[in-house]
Amino acid sequence: MICPWLLTWTTYGTWLPGDKRGFVSGIQNSEEIRVIHNQPDTLYLEDMPSLENYSKNILKNAPVWLTLLNANSLLKQFHETAGIRNYNLRAVAILANHVHLVVNAVDKIKPNLFLKDFKSYGSRALNREGDLTKKSRRWWTSSGSARFLGSEKATQGAIDYVRNQKNPLLIWVHE
Repeated sequence: MICPWLLTWTTYGTWLPGDKRGFVSGIQNSEEIRVIHNQPDTLYLEDMPSLENYSKNILKNAPVWLTLLNANSLLKQFHETAGIRNYNLRAVAILANHVHLVVNAVDKIKPNLFLKDFKSYGSRALNREGDLTKKSRRWWTSSGSARFLGSEKATQGAIDYVRNQKNPLLIWVHE
């Protein structure tokens, strides 16, 4: 069974919980249950200044912004990771402060495995670039969003979303 996913994660410190642009980080609801607002066609959270200020105050290093050189290294690594893990990479958008991937897996797997694979191997590729000042830095936020797409129509919508990102460093779509 083909299982399509839209994966999104941010670079460290550039899009914090509470941001006025919106965010999908886990927060506690009124019943003190942790919820993540990352399902298609659902509203996301936005503009919580006290949460954003708290997040800024606990950063362990400066925010990380990707470059075109970083984006090229990441795309190569994402293709390699997909090949090794038997994933089908459908689309990639790499921006200065976040990444989007549309990926098919053969079977439905835990979404955190996708994120772990792409983020950890991506970090290794970035570290190999030789920028020693960044080697000790965190490249990514600790989590990300993994949306199960469920249908080819939803998958095509996600691919279009990735293709139409504003101000990307790099866009790649499997045609």
